[in-house]
Amino acid sequence: MTTTYRTQNPATGELVEEFPYVSDNEIQQTLASAASAYRIWSAMPMAERGKILVKLADLFEERAEELAAQATLEMGKNTREAIGEVQYCARIIRYYATEGERLAADQELKNIDGQTAILRRRPIGTILGIMPWNFPYYQVIRFAAPNLMLGNTVILKHAEICAGTALKIQELMREAGVIEGAYINVFATHDQVSTIIADPRIQGVSLTGSERAGSAVAEQAGRHLKKAVLELGGSDPYIVLDSADVATSARRALFSRLSNSGQTCTSNKRIIVMDDIYDEFVAELTKLASELTPGNPSDANRSEYAPLSSEAAAIGLMEQIEDARKAGATVHVGGQRPDLPGYYVAPTVLTDVPETARAYSEELFGPVVMIYRVHTEGEAIELANSSSYGLGGAVFSADEARAQAVADRLEVGMVHINAFNVGGEDLPFGGVKRSGFGRELGPLGMDEFVNKQLITVNTPR
Repeated sequence: MTTTYRTQNPATGELVEEFPYVSDNEIQQTLASAASAYRIWSAMPMAERGKILVKLADLFEERAEELAAQATLEMGKNTREAIGEVQYCARIIRYYATEGERLAADQELKNIDGQTAILRRRPIGTILGIMPWNFPYYQVIRFAAPNLMLGNTVILKHAEICAGTALKIQELMREAGVIEGAYINVFATHDQVSTIIADPRIQGVSLTGSERAGSAVAEQAGRHLKKAVLELGGSDPYIVLDSADVATSARRALFSRLSNSGQTCTSNKRIIVMDDIYDEFVAELTKLASELTPGNPSDANRSEYAPLSSEAAAIGLMEQIEDARKAGATVHVGGQRPDLPGYYVAPTVLTDVPETARAYSEELFGPVVMIYRVHTEGEAIELANSSSYGLGGAVFSADEARAQAVADRLEVGMVHINAFNVGGEDLPFGGVKRSGFGRELGPLGMDEFVNKQLITVNTPR
């Protein structure tokens, strides 16, 4: 049998372990088990499900270092960042465990002619989650936690390079008390994923991933009349209108971009800077990037950068850099792979990226900074909105009203003023345009895969 799920160390290229696909018969058993568990899990009082999720949050906190080490091994995440990701997962789980009953509470509507109308939020069944590798715990938990609290059951198809992480999540679910069948990890092929989506026992699908994967899943979900939530790519604008300390602004922009080795959908991939501070900004950011050296992600510090997740990721990013260079972009620093084992790409600074370059319109998923010069707020807004993506964005200015006026015109799902990539377990996350649709986290995270059931009672007079 072909094996594609695997644990492979991005820092060395070493193949650690491989995992076989499940059989078609196992897929059918998974679907049956999840459907059967739904009848039990959804009938359980929400408070009881909440207690189980509290235990799950405790386990994530207690085993943060162990879980982080697995993420570092499988996708190269800096261990310090991986621990933070696991701790964030614990906060997300605890949020839904403690706030879920309030978020899903019955809502009384306007009483007309003696008739009582109530909007109830009820679970709908089994939901398929298709999750990526870049945040191997967070992406799963932000989808699974609200659905489990609501009473839905979950089938989870993780990224092929995160098999060990996927198994650890399932192990914690069982240990916390999530009943058999309510959360099932499955090492499925793409064809088997299509089978799952088509099955009448599946009531919805949530995907975080590439634009191409989102298009394919949305087409299949639509054909089979299944609700879908898609969180896809991003090329977020990061607009610097002015700065009293350009060096600090450049440092903040660079290290925001290099978080998770630049492999973040909401990363500040397009930095848009006003003409009067542009030259100083580019020079400072280039100097900082040139000082970084490759490091072991298990103990990397702020002066070192981690590898990308895979050889394919490194090759693909280098192709985009080379295409930009050939199209006329200026490469100030980086643009090459160090002569080392593993999947490292040196932090790269690009300017003068023309519209003909792939990098202008595609998502750059790695440590590449694109900086654009603009002369007016209007020019900054036009450039920011020229992307087909619309996930997040940020505007920086000492004049808050000036920043607000620009932020108000950005075509994105999330916009931040004098801050970047602000998030929290209680804040909705999602985008517009080709960045997908639907929302996760916060109160909206429990409002996607739910039966908003209307109940009316006509009281006799």
